[in-house]
Amino acid sequence: MNPAQLNEIATAYAKAWNSGSPAEVTALFAADATMILNRGHVLQGRAAIAGMVTGFYEEFPDLSVQCDGIRGAGSHAVFLWTLEGHHSGTNNYVKVGGWEEWDLDEDMKIKSSLGWFDNQEYLRQIAEGA
Repeated sequence: MNPAQLNEIATAYAKAWNSGSPAEVTALFAADATMILNRGHVLQGRAAIAGMVTGFYEEFPDLSVQCDGIRGAGSHAVFLWTLEGHHSGTNNYVKVGGWEEWDLDEDMKIKSSLGWFDNQEYLRQIAEGA
């Protein structure tokens, strides 16, 4: 995987999240992909991942995801991100950063994603704002 390929998938991933379309996000995943956020339960397959994405869109109608960086080693990559938007329940502005560790297949689809962010800070910002 070369730097241009890494930048291409990172740009596509942020653009997909900003599209408001779970289908655009999940199109970047392999059909049988897995995703785990903060050691939570395993999301298996595009439908389960789409459900999680839909949940974020419902919580943050003005969701914005920025790519803060991408690093790669072989078929493994780390995507650094910042999420921001106004929470639908509290209308508080939330801005949190995190990353996803990806294993990519030969078609540059995400086979597995381990996501990490500070959940306590995320919940605090939902309640109190950034």
